[in-house]
Amino acid sequence: MTWKNKEITPSLPEVYASINVPKTGSFWRKLWAFTGPGLMVAVGYMDPGNWATDIAGGAKFGYTLLSVILISNLFAMLLQHLSLKLGIATGKDLAQACRDAYSKPTAIALWVLCEVAIAACDLAEVIGSAIALNLLFGMPLSVGVLVTVLDVLVLLYFQGKGFRMLESIVAGLIVMIFLCFAYEIAVSQPSIRLIMGNLLPKPEIITNPDMLYVAIGILGATVMPHNLYLHSSIVQTRNFDKTTEGKRLAIKFATIDSTISLAFAFFINAAILIVSAASFHTSGNQNVADIHDAYHLLDPVLGVKFAGIFFAVALLASGQNSTLTGTLAGQIVMEGFLNLRLKPWIRRLITRLLAVIPALIVTLIYGEKGTGELLVLSQVILSLQLSFAVVPLVVFTGSKNKMGEFANSKTTQIIAWVVSIIIIVFNLYLLWDTFR
Repeated sequence: MTWKNKEITPSLPEVYASINVPKTGSFWRKLWAFTGPGLMVAVGYMDPGNWATDIAGGAKFGYTLLSVILISNLFAMLLQHLSLKLGIATGKDLAQACRDAYSKPTAIALWVLCEVAIAACDLAEVIGSAIALNLLFGMPLSVGVLVTVLDVLVLLYFQGKGFRMLESIVAGLIVMIFLCFAYEIAVSQPSIRLIMGNLLPKPEIITNPDMLYVAIGILGATVMPHNLYLHSSIVQTRNFDKTTEGKRLAIKFATIDSTISLAFAFFINAAILIVSAASFHTSGNQNVADIHDAYHLLDPVLGVKFAGIFFAVALLASGQNSTLTGTLAGQIVMEGFLNLRLKPWIRRLITRLLAVIPALIVTLIYGEKGTGELLVLSQVILSLQLSFAVVPLVVFTGSKNKMGEFANSKTTQIIAWVVSIIIIVFNLYLLWDTFR
């Protein structure tokens, strides 16, 4: 199966090839030119939707599930490598590739599923930001949800300053989250021995049904389908040589950027679980599974000031960061699947309202309890959509007709299919158990 259309409008045309890559210079100079897209993708792996599962896992089972976070991140590193390779080698993002490879009804069906996933992801970001505003300033959840609409205006303002500006904002917020959790780890004084000892999986993760359920939840909340579309597009903001050698170098440096950035995401997800384990599990508060509970218990359990505040600040930064990438992903999939181009502010307003309206209704009717359940529901929806992004990605990057000499090696393709099957089976189990 080959591409139907050889020529296609570049993804995100307003920023396509807008960042120059030096043709000469040191390794570090070239790496700096490619640094940025990986950070924007890593944001999706530390969004508010991940927090509840990490908190619950740490409070109930201590450090045991650290290995699951590590394995999930290794899976993510592989899939994001395939995504960036698709974008660089073919000049198409994943949405455009699907439109060219499949029939129109199939492409539209995939687009609808992807839009639902992006709305679910944005829902988690809206709820996370609203909870953070509530914790920090006492702002009612319904008001906090409405305030998040302003994110659209902020995003539009900074995107007008260039794509590097967006990457810088994301990097700054990641540093803020990193510093907040560095403080949390310092004051919670976790066991280094137990941390290192639980980076390898334990048999009880499979044999204990409760632990297996939380482990699957962590895996399901980690790999985000919209990130696969996003990464294949934003790597094309770099103006690299479109020769075979130029593409090979671009894949090399983009993969380094992606892998290092996802290592930061691993630290933050692991830090949430570690702080929960050190603070709650060891003090007997093993039923903490809610962001509100974690915030209110951190200061008294640890006996220090500011632990709860830094926790909420990191949550707010996480929600804002995810907003930036989620709205970009929405633009990419609409343009890619439908070849439909809306003005950026209209596209972002639609994406945000799809998340704000259900979040506002739930907060007004059910309050804090409802937002927690809505956060879980958003992760279930993301799990449902994941296979519809992963399978085409693995198929396309394994095809010599599409990728030429950049097609996956036989070993890489086997590993990619194994990872995909594991993710799909675990997510199907999570869905079945949730609806049961």
